[in-house]
Amino acid sequence: MAIDFKGVHYPKPVILYAVFFYARYAVSYRDLEEIMAERGVQVDHATLNRWVVKFSPQVAAQAQRRKQPTANSWRVDETYIRVKGRWTYLYRAVDRDGQTLDFMLSERRDLAAARRFFKQAIAANGVPDRVVIDKSGKSRRASGGECDPEIHGQRAYSRNPAGQVSQQHS
Repeated sequence: MAIDFKGVHYPKPVILYAVFFYARYAVSYRDLEEIMAERGVQVDHATLNRWVVKFSPQVAAQAQRRKQPTANSWRVDETYIRVKGRWTYLYRAVDRDGQTLDFMLSERRDLAAARRFFKQAIAANGVPDRVVIDKSGKSRRASGGECDPEIHGQRAYSRNPAGQVSQQHS
């Protein structure tokens, strides 16, 4: 299904540029009005708001349909990084080809944060057949596996046809 531009008075590329610019950069509608004026397009900030409200969900839906299918084997890890001068946890899932599937920043490293990340990643990419995670107990418990703090190294969890999770040593 293509984006419907019926009834608009501006060319399609102008509208898509404005919607992209607003979604990509943290600008107000009045700032975007100035940016468009610099490019020779006179458009009111209220019109820009209507474009974003109307077309951004359609653009997002079309992008989601074109998204490449992900591999059914994920590698999940977490690390501690600085973002704008503050230390925060980065949860990340990549497929077997190294493509980033999803990520999440969290102030805390706990079971609730790990569960939130897994729910977000699964909602966006579907349920994986296999998840390989680091030695963090939080990630193991959130993925449905049990944590054994005495064992270090990576763990792989697979989902059998009945939907049950089983652990494999790697």
